[in-house]
Amino acid sequence: MPIARLRRPIAALAAALCFMAAFLPAPSSAQSQDFKAIRWLVPYPAGGGTDVVARGVGQQMSTLTGHPVVIENKPGAATAIAAQDTARSAPDGTTIISGDNGTFVFNPFLFSKLSYKVDELAPVGLLARFPLILVAAPDAPYKTFSDLASAAKANPEAVKFASPGTGSPHHLAMEMLMARSGIKAVHVPYRGVAPAVQDVLSGHVPAMVIDTVAGMPHITSGKLRPLAVFSGKRLASLPDVPTFLELGQSGVEIYAWQGVAAAAGTPKATIDKLSGVLNAALQNPATRKPLEDVGVEILGGSPQVMADYIRSETAIWGKLIAERGLKIE
Repeated sequence: MPIARLRRPIAALAAALCFMAAFLPAPSSAQSQDFKAIRWLVPYPAGGGTDVVARGVGQQMSTLTGHPVVIENKPGAATAIAAQDTARSAPDGTTIISGDNGTFVFNPFLFSKLSYKVDELAPVGLLARFPLILVAAPDAPYKTFSDLASAAKANPEAVKFASPGTGSPHHLAMEMLMARSGIKAVHVPYRGVAPAVQDVLSGHVPAMVIDTVAGMPHITSGKLRPLAVFSGKRLASLPDVPTFLELGQSGVEIYAWQGVAAAAGTPKATIDKLSGVLNAALQNPATRKPLEDVGVEILGGSPQVMADYIRSETAIWGKLIAERGLKIE
């Protein structure tokens, strides 16, 4: 996944900030009449990267607007339950969702019957992206990616990998790696990051793809062994861990990314106001620093930038999902 494709939303943030002032109330304790209380749906359990970002950004949005931003965790069906809820909500900007690669790109190809349509969700703006890391349990026999690849090629049934769920960015990253490298491994899906990590830590499953938010505490404590990163370059927090490109695996620069959406049909003026306050929250140092400290890369940008990015991602992942024969019934 070329870095240049993600520079566009970052560069476009300047454009978003230009119109932001027109939509934002001056920070004060008074409630702005331009906004109402917001119900923010997180399609994963509490404690994962998606939840952490939503709570940090939502708190700042509440401060800016003077209205509550209530985080509601609504996991299940590869984010489809929360996406359907959002799509069916009143088109007034009071219900939004932290959608990810799965919500906006993977699901239409994975589900034979999907409970929502992507065009029923109106893009508000990109949130952030999470670098992904292939990790192994400390007692697993894999010291390097080469060790895991050799074991998988010798006996595909012997190598298992956990994920937060079928269709999650973590799962699809591993599918892309298998497609590009020629290795085979058995997917073990869980309902969220926390139970997947727990089973890897306990040795029930030897490996998984994890994001920096959920993974770094376990990596720095020595409880998980990083084998390689899916980023275009080495992570500052893991300078000794190679990228897959360095290991000779091209075409696997992959991130878990998120964007905010509301119900389709929400007036453009309302979407623009939401986008303005979202971008303002993302630019606030009080929001940025805690997230950047755990490896989150802030994106931001206008609704159009997010819509364009969804289209470009769809062209890549639709082909892979079809080639791998992946389905969620």
